[in-house]
Amino acid sequence: MARIALATASDGRDFVHREIDSFGLAVQDNLVAALRDRGHDVVTGEGDLSSNADAVRLGRQLSAARPDLTLINYPVWAFPHFSMIFAAQCAGPLALFSNIDPRYPGMVGMLAAGGGLDQIGRRHSRVWGDTADSEVIDQLSRLATAASVAQGLRGSTFGRIGGRPMGMYTTVSNTDQWMAQFGIDIEDIDQYELVRRSSAVDPAVTKAARLWLEKTAAGVHYDGQKLTPDLLERQIGVYYAARELIDEWRLDFCGIKGQPEMTNNWCTMDIAEAFLNDPYDWDGPKPTVVCSTESDMDAALTMQILKGLSGTPVLFADVRHYHADLDVWDLCNSGQHATWFAARSDDPEVNMANVHLYPEVLYFPAGGASVQHVAAAGEMTFARLTRRSGRYRLHLLHGAFEQFDDVTTDRLVRASTFEWPHAFARFSASASEFLSRFSANHIHAVPGDHTDGLRAVCDLLDIDVDVIGTLR
Repeated sequence: MARIALATASDGRDFVHREIDSFGLAVQDNLVAALRDRGHDVVTGEGDLSSNADAVRLGRQLSAARPDLTLINYPVWAFPHFSMIFAAQCAGPLALFSNIDPRYPGMVGMLAAGGGLDQIGRRHSRVWGDTADSEVIDQLSRLATAASVAQGLRGSTFGRIGGRPMGMYTTVSNTDQWMAQFGIDIEDIDQYELVRRSSAVDPAVTKAARLWLEKTAAGVHYDGQKLTPDLLERQIGVYYAARELIDEWRLDFCGIKGQPEMTNNWCTMDIAEAFLNDPYDWDGPKPTVVCSTESDMDAALTMQILKGLSGTPVLFADVRHYHADLDVWDLCNSGQHATWFAARSDDPEVNMANVHLYPEVLYFPAGGASVQHVAAAGEMTFARLTRRSGRYRLHLLHGAFEQFDDVTTDRLVRASTFEWPHAFARFSASASEFLSRFSANHIHAVPGDHTDGLRAVCDLLDIDVDVIGTLR
């Protein structure tokens, strides 16, 4: 969860402060307890913001804790310049909170300070209400989580393994812009490293992983040409090579080009990409590492944000086809989907019981397995970062994954590419609205409704939000 630095603003007149300081700090204590109950790490200092010197002292002390969110509490009327001085000591996301006790003009204090911050261009959020109201604390908690996600990008490293795939402008982002706007560095790594390192993986290790896949998957459909035990072990070797690169270069998230060099001459990246995005592999549970196919940088950044908000794996897919008769979209992309989406179970064997490994199709002459399944049903949040004239925006949709009877499902998966994974999505937007406004072929999704969290993250990162359809 998030680390929150909390300070309480107060009145600068000594005779007033003596009467109200205990009340203000009691409200602060209630706020601390409520936020800690949500799992956040809350840090405070001694006293409150009742003088210029205290504003500097507390600001520097709390800033040293490197919080994700700095929160100023307004239980009473507070001299606004204390907040201005305090905020000047603190970098990162800032929020103001006012209680609604009618005995004290805390809301007046928040508005006066907020107006001053607006005048100097200091971005901040505002929340108000009773600290005993769970909805109010939920709002603060979501804001803190969003701040944690936004701040978590700063100092991170994206590993781009390979360059631009197949002429796709939407997959390549500006290195300078990522550092300036998000604080992310980009490490370029040649795809040959996957060939070189995968060739050196112990054959006993890749064989053990292959046997696990053969045992736990619903089927491994060898054909003796495009999919053989040796090719599957080669793909597993690429997975180990990718993990070695991640560890060695300390990558926080990554993307693999794959097409056309690797898929023409070595093997497809499907096993590596699926299991990097999974919370497990054949060796047991592990942290997910966002990996986008086609080295799609804006995809990976979208996925990293979604992962931080949801705590779950993130789907990567092409928007493949719209089935007008059922009002569902086939989200399908060459084996990239994490196997977790097959059943959304904490037990990998439950998920893998719904996963088939099929020989790759004609687009990938080097062969290997495609990781095929149909995503489990449930509410979903869909998102994609795109750029208009260089400025970032987030396409945001709400909807659900749907599942159908066996006959209908077979018809739908065979209508496009049977061997690839599928997620049948229903958006809260018409097909014409979506196709006329969505600005990429790749889309990403996580279970549940995270639209409020995404809005908050975008506000903190200076990203425009483009809602397509309706939100809940």
